[in-house]
Amino acid sequence: MKTDLKIRDLESRVGQEIAVSPWVEIAQDRIDLFAKATEDFQWIHVDREKAKQSSYGSTIAHGFLTLSMLPKLSESTFEFSDRKMGVNYGLNKVRFTAPVPAGAKIRGRFTLAKFEKLEGGVQTTWSVTVEREGGDKPVMVAESISRHYF
Repeated sequence: MKTDLKIRDLESRVGQEIAVSPWVEIAQDRIDLFAKATEDFQWIHVDREKAKQSSYGSTIAHGFLTLSMLPKLSESTFEFSDRKMGVNYGLNKVRFTAPVPAGAKIRGRFTLAKFEKLEGGVQTTWSVTVEREGGDKPVMVAESISRHYF
C-alpha cells in the first residue's frame, strides 16, 4: 500500500526512515530483458548452466538492474500529493554490496538524508538501502537525489 506524503511536510523528517517498499521479484526474465536493453550479456547474468558452476550457484542480476529498480521501489511505496512534477536529479555513493540471485526478492528502505529548498520546489536526498529477502546484508546502498516542483 502506498503512503501519501506531502513534500512540504518532509523538512522536519530529515534523518528518519520514511518508508519501506514491498518486495519485488527479480526473475530471470527481467534480468534477460535488462541484458538485451543494455547489451550486457556477461555470462553470470544470462548463462544459467555456466552460472550454476560459479561461486553464486546461479545467475545474478546486473548491479545496474538493481539500481534501475529504485523508481519501481519508491513509486510502489509512496507518492507526493502536493507536487506538480518530480524528476530524478542524480545519485551519490552507489555501492553494490551483495549479489541478487535470479528469483530473489528485493525491497528498498528510504531514509530522508537532506531537504533543500529550490526556486519553485525542493531537492531531496534519500539514503536508500536495498535488501534481499533472506539476505544477511544489503545488496545495494545509494544516495538518490530528486527534485520536486509545486
